Amino acid sequence: MTDIKAALRAQHIETPSWAYGNSGTRFKVFAQKGVPRDPYEKLADAAQVHAYTGIAPTVALHIPWDKVDDYADLARHAGELGVGIGAINSNVFQDDDYMLGSVTHPSAGVRRKATDHLLECVDIMDATGSDTLKLWFSDGINYPGQDDIRARQDRLAESLSEVYDRLGEGQRFLLEYKLFEPAFYATDVPDWGTAYAHCVKLGPKAQVVVDTGHHAPGTNIEFIVAFLLREGKLGGFDFNSRFYADDDLMVGAADPFQLFRIMYEVVRGGGFDPETGVAFMLDQCHNIEPKIPGQIRSVMNVQEATAKALLVDRDALAAAQSEGDVLGANAVFMDAYNTDVRPLLAELRTELGLAPDPMAAYAKSGYFEKIAAERVGGQQAGWGA
Repeated sequence: MTDIKAALRAQHIETPSWAYGNSGTRFKVFAQKGVPRDPYEKLADAAQVHAYTGIAPTVALHIPWDKVDDYADLARHAGELGVGIGAINSNVFQDDDYMLGSVTHPSAGVRRKATDHLLECVDIMDATGSDTLKLWFSDGINYPGQDDIRARQDRLAESLSEVYDRLGEGQRFLLEYKLFEPAFYATDVPDWGTAYAHCVKLGPKAQVVVDTGHHAPGTNIEFIVAFLLREGKLGGFDFNSRFYADDDLMVGAADPFQLFRIMYEVVRGGGFDPETGVAFMLDQCHNIEPKIPGQIRSVMNVQEATAKALLVDRDALAAAQSEGDVLGANAVFMDAYNTDVRPLLAELRTELGLAPDPMAAYAKSGYFEKIAAERVGGQQAGWGA
């Protein structure tokens, strides 16, 4: 149990700045009270999640949603709040010029604009001390014959190579993939294999990020995790839940057993070892639930799945597997999953000087009432629909 607690103490889960702003469906954005009006207030809310969970010390930024005049000052502000700047997320999907693609667009001028934005994000990494750039491209085509599929891969490779060469010592980029949307006929980075192939060609500073909501129904995500870990190419996660498509719901909400299976492969493959550099990030939109409690609950869900994964008796599992004992092996796995780890985590938090129940502690803190009263006026953070 001591080893399990040590592993849980070392766990870090990064929260996304955009989860604290207003969001909604593709048809309507729902405004809430107390929503941040600028990146500084987003960091303040993220600091609350870390204060009550103890394992969310960094915050991912999204450019230009989190654009400021002085990024070094933003990083200083984060430090004063007890958190740090995590991954820098680029945005080449919300400009009219990108209707036919960004780095794979037929126009060299549009490709130049998109690549320059990615390079700007590396500059922001330098200013904030971030070591990770996260790349997601909505690029693709909707109709057969609309563009040359192979040529688009060449354009993608050219842009990625330029960005890769710009990375400094200790920096990397994570390439994200998505099955579909908004490109419905052929998405330029639709799956982990495409992302993996580009990253292998580029070198060790390029890795794959697995968004748990970006797969076809029935996809064995833990297989992808195991494979990428084995190849040293798993850079990180964007944790969320899906029911139908890219729903961006709280992680563990739709299929907590899947989250457990994923975390077991992380444990099995050494993904918690510092040298692997696997980043555990959330990517969620809290549309109808309160923002900060939604993030706290998600962090707790990942923590619970991790604790269960660490409880798997790997010696007993290996013995059953080697003997071909199908039911015995499955029983070992299920015994860990069915264990109630909440008392263990409450005990761990108490040992760390935290409240045993982060949700209850936050609710009693009065922070929501405070920001609801203070953040009146100005433009709330969020995205339009």
